[in-house]
Order: sequence, then C-alpha cells, then structure tokens
Amino acid sequence: MAIAQADESGGRRSFKANVVDFGRNTLNAGSLTWKASPTQCLINLGVTIVAGVAPVLTAWLTKLVIDALTSQDPGVNDRALWFAFGLLAAGLVTAGTPYCTTYCQAKLRRSLTLYTQDHLFRSVNRFQGMARFEDPQFLDHLRLAEQSGSNAPSQVVNSSFRIVQSCVSAVGFIAALIAVSPLVSLFAIIAAVPSLFAQLSSSRRRIDYLWNSSSGLRKQIFYRSLLTEDRAVKEVRLYGLGSFLHHRMLTELKQVNAGEEAVDKRVFRIQTPLALIAAVISGLTLLWGVVMVGGNRLSVGDLAVFIPAVGGLQAAMGGIIGSIAELVTASLAFKHYRIVIEAAPDLVKPKDPLAAGPLREGIEFRDVWFRYHDDGPWILRGVNLSIRRGEAMALVGLNGAGKSTLVKLLCRLYDPVKGSISWDGKDLRTLQIDELRTRIGAIFQDYMAYDLTAHENIAVGDLSRLGDDQAVIEAARLADIDKTIKALPHGYQTLLSRTFMAGEENDPKHGVLLSGGQWQRVAFARGLMRGAVDLLILDEPTAGLDADAEAEVHARVREYRTRATSLLISHRMGAVRKSDRIAVLSDGVIRELGTHDQLMASRGEYARLFSIQASDYAKSGTSA
Repeated sequence: MAIAQADESGGRRSFKANVVDFGRNTLNAGSLTWKASPTQCLINLGVTIVAGVAPVLTAWLTKLVIDALTSQDPGVNDRALWFAFGLLAAGLVTAGTPYCTTYCQAKLRRSLTLYTQDHLFRSVNRFQGMARFEDPQFLDHLRLAEQSGSNAPSQVVNSSFRIVQSCVSAVGFIAALIAVSPLVSLFAIIAAVPSLFAQLSSSRRRIDYLWNSSSGLRKQIFYRSLLTEDRAVKEVRLYGLGSFLHHRMLTELKQVNAGEEAVDKRVFRIQTPLALIAAVISGLTLLWGVVMVGGNRLSVGDLAVFIPAVGGLQAAMGGIIGSIAELVTASLAFKHYRIVIEAAPDLVKPKDPLAAGPLREGIEFRDVWFRYHDDGPWILRGVNLSIRRGEAMALVGLNGAGKSTLVKLLCRLYDPVKGSISWDGKDLRTLQIDELRTRIGAIFQDYMAYDLTAHENIAVGDLSRLGDDQAVIEAARLADIDKTIKALPHGYQTLLSRTFMAGEENDPKHGVLLSGGQWQRVAFARGLMRGAVDLLILDEPTAGLDADAEAEVHARVREYRTRATSLLISHRMGAVRKSDRIAVLSDGVIRELGTHDQLMASRGEYARLFSIQASDYAKSGTSA
C-alpha cells in the first residue's frame, strides 16, 4: 500500500525526483533485457552501431568518388573505382540493415517477453495473502504491469539503441562538417538544441497527462467491459443500463481525449516554429555551400558530403529527440512493472518457520482484532474462540458480521492486527505457510469456475493427484456430481467453458456451460480432493442449491465432517443444528457459544434467528 501511495504523486514530484525515477526505470529495464538474452543484446548493439555508421560512410565515400573523378591528377582518378566499390558495399549495408534490425529486435522482444512475464508472475506469487489483491491502487499497477511488462522493456531498449544509432550518425556527420567547415557545423548543432529542450519539455507534459488520465482510461475500460461481459449482460438488459453505461464510457473518453488534445496543441505550437527555423538554417547552409563551390573554395565532393551531412545531422538530432521522448514514455509505463516486482511481501515471513504438523489439540483465537485498512472500521473486535481437534464447529451471524474475514485469517490470507491465532499452541505467523495450507481444505461460497476440463476443475483441489482419475471420481461422487459429469459430451475431459472456442469449433461438443448449482457441486468436489485434511472449512457450501440437493449435500457433509476438525459457516440454521458447538458472531465478537439445545434454551440471538427461519419453513410446509 505504501509503495502505491508514494507513486501516486507522479507528476507532482520535483523534476529531480522524476529524473532519478526515470534513471532507475531505464536501468532496470536494461538489466532485465540483458538477463533475458545477453547474446541478442550484443547483436542488437552491433547492428545499431553499423546502422549509425553506414550513412556517414556512404556520404564520405560519395565525396571521395566525386573528388577522384573531378581531380586533375590521373593517380587520383584511378582510385575512383575502389571508392565506388566501397560505396557499393556501404549501399548494400544500408539497404540490409533495416531488415536485420527489425529481425534482431523482434527476436530480442520475444526473449524479453518470456523473461518479463515469468519474472512478473513469480513476483505476484510471492504475495501469499490477499491484501495486495484487494488493494485497488496495487491492482491498477498490476494491470498496467501486465500490459507494459512485455512492451515497455523492449521499447526502453529499442529507444536506447536508436539513441545510440543517432548519436553515432550525428558524431560522424559532425566530423564530416568540421572537415568541410567548423563554423557551419556549429550552426547545424545550435539549430537542433532548441528542439531538444522543447521535446524534453513536451515529454514531461505528456508524462503528467498520461499519469493524470490513467484513472479516466480505467473507468472507460470498466464501462466498456460492462457493455460486453456475459456476467453483466442480464442486468444491463433487464434494467436498460446500455445507454447509461454508453454515456458514462463516452464521457470518460471525451475527457481523456480533451487532455490529450491540449498536450498535442502545445507540442504543435512549440515544435512547428522550431522545425521551420531548423529548415531555414539548413537551407542557408546549403546556399553557403553552393557559393563556396562557385568560388572554388570548396570542391564538388565537399558539397556532395556537405548536403547529406547537414540533412543527416538534422535527422540524427531529430532521432535522438524522438527516441528520448519514446524512452521517457516507455520508462513511465515500466514504472508499474517495477512497483509490482519490488513490492514488499504482504505477510511477514518468520526467520525460522516451524512445521505446523498434524492438528493434535486444536485451534485458538485469542483477542483477535482485524480491519482491512488503517483508517477503516474494525471487522473483528477481540474474538476469542477455540476449535477442538475432531470437533464439528459451526459459525453463524448476520451478513457483515465478519464470518468470511475470520476464515481468511484462519487460512492465513491475512494476519490479525492485534491478538493471535494458534495451531496446537503455535502462532500461525511462525509456521511454514505452505505446509499449513496443505492441512486445510476449504469450500468457499465465492468458488471459482475455471476454464478447464471437468477433471481439472476438481483435481486442482490437490495438484499432487492431478492424474489420479479414481480420486477425482470419488470426490465427484461425494459431491453428487459424478453422474452429471459422465453425461457430458466427453465426460470428465469435457471443457467447462466456451471461452476458447472459435469458428467451426464453437459447438457444445467442444465446451459446455454448467448451471450455478452444478458448478457449486464441482467446487464442493474440489474441496474434498485433499482427503483427510486436519481442518475442513465449509463456507456456505449449499448456498446455490435447491432444497433436495441441499439436504443431500448436507447429509454427505455431515458424514465427511466426522473425519476431520471442521468449521461450517451457514445462514441456514437447520444446516448447523447438528454441529458439536455453534458460535454466534455479532459486532465483531463471539456473543454466544454452545450446542443447539443450549443456545435455544438461552433464548439469545441464535434462538431468535432459528425461530424466524423455522417459522418461515413452517409456513412454506418444509422443515428447518
């Protein structure tokens, strides 16, 4: 969070800070490129230098050919042919270099894309909790890092190579001009200086614009996605939101366009007069050269090198200026990538982590306080709760009471702000987190529907058994989804998605969509894949099922819960009544704790909620 906030200042920081940041981004991008493919970097650098030298060599050989042909000395005339062969070779190099450059840059870009994507998502996998992924600012950086991670480093490197190429050409042309006339070369250089500073100033303004407009661009993308995403289309059509979202999208886009137009106008007003001045200076130097040749103070060969040298110097300086602008823009984009890969871990890692080990005594919450932001409301306000080994515990409470938050803490997706959670007396923060999580199985209310086959959708619950068909089938049977999957076009190998289908392959035989209830059963089977876990968490496991399916699943859940310590979270009071103990979470604390009969006898919150649901079931003719 701190990193994202620090960078949000963007264009408001001092010029020196921006220069330092630009330098860091550029060096980091260059370092990544070198690590991705040192050989390709050296090849690109070599091709770049050759591309910079070739036009200078061509101009100078042209001068030598003309001087040799117009010389009164027969010995010099004889060298014209050799100069012509050199000019031919330089022409071949000049003709082939652009294609060689394009090929080499594309090859480097592919190597760099592979390396940067691997590096980025290795960094993302370092975050073992959820805090980063529920931070809107960090998610913005992550999305932009995904977009820029492949392109920005190669743009930084390519721009740097173009600057090198232009500098090589500029130095060569300056040397040629100095050989003809030091004074004229000075004027040619001076003519390019104002454009350089103007371009840098324009680049700074464009950077400020890009940063300040990023929010508007993200909003525009958000509204556009709502108009096309299948998840939103039902409500968009039902509530007639199409025109509303369309208007919002266009409003954001118009504001972004207005900001870009303002920057472009300023660049146009500054650059056009300077370009005209540079053209006038070039024209005057050309006239000067013609006059000098007419007065026999310069040779025709001098004029032959003078003309391309003036034009080449202007082009080289323009290339340097343009490449610097591209480099600055690419550096800004790469900044998001750097923020992600340099972000600190979201969970504190112990120096000498302990093994969790099989659960032998139980889990205990001791005065646990938690809130998602430093200035946010407290979700948990001193929770004290023990879950004994082998116990079937249930947790109930109204929406927003903090039940899901408690589960996130138990899975160590977050750490408590105050207090502790212990596993057999050992604080979760001192344990090996990966080993701890292998001992926990969970079925979440907001389950995932992966664009994978039915087999894979279940097997990802335990990747160590990805190829174990029998284990997958057994989990599906426990979740009562086995018959449904076998009836699919390709059984367990049926793709549960239409995302990857296109053209003639867009056929139900190649991919199918399940109903919400069927997906929930698949998710239930996924949660059962880990087998004999020490702790099983069931977060509203039947929220999307009909009454018959819910009763069947709960019967299977009760059977399965006898094998492990379990925590069941449900709004259905009938689903929790047979738990060993029931905890009632309210206002961030455990208000009631006991068996169903004990809580009903105490006539507290649990009894009130159970009575309300029982009354509703009685009116509908069903059982709680």
